[in-house]
Amino acid sequence: MTKKMQSTHDELIEKLSPTELQKMEQDYENLLLSEIILAAMHEDGITVRKLAEEAGISPTIIQGVRTGTRKISAQSLFKIFKGLGYSLFAERDGQVIHLSNNKK
Repeated sequence: MTKKMQSTHDELIEKLSPTELQKMEQDYENLLLSEIILAAMHEDGITVRKLAEEAGISPTIIQGVRTGTRKISAQSLFKIFKGLGYSLFAERDGQVIHLSNNKK
């Protein structure tokens, strides 16, 4: 019987403890959120200060999210996406719930 070849990623994941794996997943989620916000800001040509003004929150919060050094509340996240003109939805089994709208 031959052993199935694994990717480097899979080998790394197998070696992580549950705590390390959870930390890695949280870091990835923070990175993903930061990249989404950066891409939207770049696309719209909006600065941190302007987004903070539109969202009604501190520029420090937005900068921290952009750099992945700050955790934020769901309320602040909704405000940031609203400031970027996005609406947020949750979907389950085909049922969509409107969490926020993009009206400023």
